[in-house]
Amino acid sequence: MAMREIRIVGDPVLRTPCDPITTIDDRVRSLVEDLLETVDADGRAGLAANQIGVGLRAFSWNIDDELGYVLNPQIVELSEDEYQDGDEGCLSVPGLWFPTHRAWYARVVGTDLDGREVVVEGTELMARCLQHEVDHLDGLLYLDRLERSVRKKAMRAIREQL
Repeated sequence: MAMREIRIVGDPVLRTPCDPITTIDDRVRSLVEDLLETVDADGRAGLAANQIGVGLRAFSWNIDDELGYVLNPQIVELSEDEYQDGDEGCLSVPGLWFPTHRAWYARVVGTDLDGREVVVEGTELMARCLQHEVDHLDGLLYLDRLERSVRKKAMRAIREQL
């Protein structure tokens, strides 16, 4: 297991949709170990594989002292009438937080390392994490979800950091 370096906005791997995991082998097992170790630090809620430079559909989470992972996650349900608006941040956009509109509830279906179906669901922070990490796997950043005026501020702040 290894704590992996986080890729930062501007790295093309963050904008590339991740490939499905078709075979669970030692490489995938090692990836899951690295995802779990890397997300297990203060202030980290979730981590997608492409954030550590691996273009496979997997992510880990660290919410309310619960560590977990899911392979090939797909969002299968979002609350349609309840939403949350709150500041969202990203390990790949360090130090910046912007108000992001998300569904209040989310459910994701995927698999574990044994190929068994996994259902991960939650409200509030867990729902935000699930949506955020699946976005990563689809090549999106939370910046893409911001209202236009807020996104302009965010992009300016990112340029100022460089």
